[in-house]
Amino acid sequence: MAGFEREEKMFAVIKTGGKQYRVAADDVIEIDKIAGEAGEAIAFGEVLAVGGEETVLGAPTVADASVKGEVVEQGRKPKVIAFKKRRRKNSRRKRGYRQEFTLVRITEILTGGETKQPKSAKPKVELEADKAAGAASSSEVEAAAPAEQASNAPKARGESTTPRASAQSGKNQASEDTSN
Repeated sequence: MAGFEREEKMFAVIKTGGKQYRVAADDVIEIDKIAGEAGEAIAFGEVLAVGGEETVLGAPTVADASVKGEVVEQGRKPKVIAFKKRRRKNSRRKRGYRQEFTLVRITEILTGGETKQPKSAKPKVELEADKAAGAASSSEVEAAAPAEQASNAPKARGESTTPRASAQSGKNQASEDTSN
C-alpha cells in the first residue's frame, strides 16, 4: 500500500472500577459510578498505556500520565432480575437490581508531566474576603497556640499535674517522715 499513511490518533488505556478502557480524546464512555456532578471535571491517574505514534506501556502505570474527562451524566442501567427457584420445594426468590453508571467525555490525554487545565474545567475561585477572614482566624489560632504550649510544658521530675497524684505524693512523704 504505497502512499497510504494512516494518521495515528493518540489513545490511552485507563483503569477505573476494576475494568480497563481504551479511550481517545472526545470519546464518551460509560463507567461504573464515580463521584461528581454533570459538567464536573475529573482525572484518571491510573493510565496503563499511552499510544499514538509511539506506544508506551506502564509497569504497572505510565509515569506522569493522566487522562482528563468531564462528567456528562449520572444514571442507572435497566433492571436485571435475579430469579431463583427450587423445584418441588415451594421456594422462589425474585430480586431486581439496577447498576449505577457515569457517562464521561474524555477531554484530553496528558503525558510527560503536562499540567494543563481541561477546556471544560471550572476552576474554583475563592473570594478575597474569604481569604482575608481565613488568614485572620489562622493568625489568632497561631497566637493562642504558644500560650497553651507554655501551660502544658512538662513539669520537673516528681511534679505532677493532677491534684490526686500530688496528694498521694504528700502521703508518701508523710509516711517516710514517720518511719525515720
